Amino acid sequence: MTGKKGECCQFTVTEEPGSRLDLWLSERLDLTRSQLKRLIDGHRIKVNGEAVKAGYQVKQGDQITVQFPEIRNPSLSPEPIPLEIVYEDEALVVINKPKGLVVHVGAGHFRGTLVNALLAQVDQLAEGAGKYRPGIVHRLDKDTSGLMLVAKTNESYAYLTKQLQDRLVKRVYVALVQGVLADSEGTIDRPMGRHPKDRKKMAVVPTGRQAQTHFSVQERFRRHSLLKCSLVTGRTHQIRVHLASIHHPIVGDPLYGRKRDNLGAETQMLHAYYLGLKHPSGRFLEFEARPDQEFLQIVEKARKIG
Repeated sequence: MTGKKGECCQFTVTEEPGSRLDLWLSERLDLTRSQLKRLIDGHRIKVNGEAVKAGYQVKQGDQITVQFPEIRNPSLSPEPIPLEIVYEDEALVVINKPKGLVVHVGAGHFRGTLVNALLAQVDQLAEGAGKYRPGIVHRLDKDTSGLMLVAKTNESYAYLTKQLQDRLVKRVYVALVQGVLADSEGTIDRPMGRHPKDRKKMAVVPTGRQAQTHFSVQERFRRHSLLKCSLVTGRTHQIRVHLASIHHPIVGDPLYGRKRDNLGAETQMLHAYYLGLKHPSGRFLEFEARPDQEFLQIVEKARKIG
């Protein structure tokens, strides 16, 4: 998550105690510890309604509020951006996000986002996610395509985010990776946190948060493998980091991949193709979305390499 000026973010600590407040937040907000310290010192970060120090040890059940400084004359307007709506009812929307589309507004992105597109096409969006992220229950990276869940009411937002926290929403991705995996399936269970030297990246770090990714090989090529990956946890860049950590980075990944042997892919070959969830009404919903034609063409190129 990236901190947006003028926005108020709220978190509930669900883990066991032990982390410093600034470290805990640095894993959830795209901010450095020095930036977080300025917010804490300015009493813009509070725990259970009270100002605390950066070294405060978070406890299970703590309610953390982050209030970013206001932007002068912020604006968030509907834009006629093409958007594929897979499903919509009175409580939620499921969309098939194209790659290259930023999910929500932030510094330098007040136009041309998924949120701008939603405002133009959906009659109501939940406010619980924050002023600049209306309806957004979870996110995909800019260059990851696929199924995303959007809440239309505050009630459905609370219900759906609780499902995510309880790991009841099933999300499955398809990924083309470099190299040929020996195992047909497995689980990558490695803790993740901010990269110690590059704040724009995530990494497997001993002090990070628990992260689990299941994978199964769908097809092996001479130099590549096509995988299905399902998330147990949902950390930032989780699949990308986990696959790179076992020496099978996603083809075309600009942050964690290899510059050579990218098959001409301009972005990471990662697509969220399956979404399964319990609707607020109680019924179970399932959705699938095929990758776009460019993705399929890159896979075919990998298949034909002799």
